[in-house]
Amino acid sequence: MSTLICGSIAFDSIMVFHDRFKNHILPEQIHILNVSFLVPEMRREFGGCAGNIAYNLQLLGGEALIMATVGDDAAPYLERLDRLGLSRTHVTQVPGSFTAQAFITTDLDDNQITAFHPGAMVHSHLNKVEHTQGVTLGIVSPDGRDGMLEHARQFAEAGIPFVFDPGQGLPMFNGEELLACLQLADYCTVNDYEARLLCERTGRTIESLADEVKALIVTRGGEGSEIHTDGRKIDIPCAAAGRLEDPTGCGDAYRAGLLYGIEQGLDWEQTGRLASLMGAIKIAHRGGQNHAPSRDEIGDAYRTAFGSTLW
Repeated sequence: MSTLICGSIAFDSIMVFHDRFKNHILPEQIHILNVSFLVPEMRREFGGCAGNIAYNLQLLGGEALIMATVGDDAAPYLERLDRLGLSRTHVTQVPGSFTAQAFITTDLDDNQITAFHPGAMVHSHLNKVEHTQGVTLGIVSPDGRDGMLEHARQFAEAGIPFVFDPGQGLPMFNGEELLACLQLADYCTVNDYEARLLCERTGRTIESLADEVKALIVTRGGEGSEIHTDGRKIDIPCAAAGRLEDPTGCGDAYRAGLLYGIEQGLDWEQTGRLASLMGAIKIAHRGGQNHAPSRDEIGDAYRTAFGSTLW
């Protein structure tokens, strides 16, 4: 039972400025802003929604298939996928382009200045869901705009249940397009900010939108999450994290837990709690793919957090 994960593969270059932006940006001069920051600390992480979700789903024992587009510079990432045993059969290399990448500069107050280059991601529509085999579940995560619309339609036409996960790509769509994707999807997941934006753009309440899918999941960071299904709301507690190191990729880890729970037929309380736990495990590590608990360790952590057993 394979889960097809449509979304981005990206490099994240994270730089740390050992001062505060406010000490170097003069408010009265922002109309001619020209600043330079010395960043002696820098690291490059493997990221992107599809890469992060697949990494976490594999930790849980799920079979993840990544569908994404990358550029000429993708060799290090492709080699990593090979080392991890993650199939890149549906990862398309687009000549003459860069792999999507974010350049993030953080100061001592944890303020961030980010530049994002989509690169090959804008060609995600070149990949086709119908060209896959053995897929029983899918997810449409942030990617190129055309690709997200096409993959939602293709999942529905193929009769493959899927999760609509607009994420940071949500502002690219108008209300009509968002509603159409919801009506094609079986499940939808957003964070609390995205939920408000989804309601504003569609002119619908979250309870009304939940009627369009089997379940609509809203994450609320440290306040846990909620699952709207069958006319009721299930509150999911936030799993305690060992430490708060880096929130990058926590939402993707959460989504991997959702996908695993749906694929395995867990009830919504179990699915939501497993998703919450995956986010808590991730937040204790820097980067989106540097945590590496075994499946047994995840099971033990679930038992400790919630007092019950999954496996």
